[in-house]
Order: sequence, then structure tokens, then C-alpha cells
Amino acid sequence: MVVTPNTPWNPTYTAADFPEKYRDVKTIPFDPRFPNTNQTRNCWQNYVDFQRCSKVRGEEYEACKYFKKAYRTLCPNDWIDKWDEQISEGRFPMKI
Repeated sequence: MVVTPNTPWNPTYTAADFPEKYRDVKTIPFDPRFPNTNQTRNCWQNYVDFQRCSKVRGEEYEACKYFKKAYRTLCPNDWIDKWDEQISEGRFPMKI
């Protein structure tokens, strides 16, 4: 393996070499309601929770922001686009 300068595989690579835009990126914590490897249900539940929360409290409410981050992290973009389209057309399969 050839190690090039300023890559994570270089032994001299430090946190200062890491691109600044990624330094504060954090993922969501473990959710004990979904202990299995398959996170499909977790993705779905966070999407529905976000829709319900934003309907009642607005998107800027702290809990709503958490749900949005969770589903944006877990769900494929195609699913999100499809569900958003279904909501706008009034044919989403869940009551929000």
C-alpha cells in the first residue's frame, strides 16, 4: 500500500489535516428500540416522528431537528424523496 501525504493512512496525519467542514459531523446515538443491524424500521420511525413533530411544533423545535438528523442519516435519499412526494400528494401510508 502506497501512503500519500495528508491522507488518513499516513502515520503523520493529524486532526489538523482533516477537512474543517467534516470536523463537527456527528451521527445519531444508538437507539435501544432498534437493536438489530437492519435499521429500516428506525429510518421509517424517525421520518414519521419528524413529520408529526414538525406539524405540531415546527421544524426548528430541538426534538424535530433530532428526528430530521436521524432520518437523513439512516434513510436512503430515494426513500425520503418518495415519502415527501407521497405526503405532498396526500397518499402517504401513515397518519401524520
